[in-house]
Amino acid sequence: MPQTKSHIKNYKIILRNRSRNKKYKLAIKKAIKQYISSTKNLANHNDNLGKCQFELSLVYKTIDKAVKRKILHKNTASRKKSRLAKVLKKTD
Repeated sequence: MPQTKSHIKNYKIILRNRSRNKKYKLAIKKAIKQYISSTKNLANHNDNLGKCQFELSLVYKTIDKAVKRKILHKNTASRKKSRLAKVLKKTD
């Protein structure tokens, strides 16, 4: 545990920021899960391509928001988006 006053204050800030970052990361994970499930439905021909593209745009939106808030690095975001687009291309 922190000893000095300044570190105690800093620790509170760290905890606050961690909870904020977690909120954005969980939103990304949820969006990715929905997108993956929609692509699996597309592979089974139960779903249309438009819904998958809509889900992909939602994932892009959440990832870009996290980059804007400096929660993810831009290269990490780019890599994630590229891999997700590749998933849709394989199911076609």
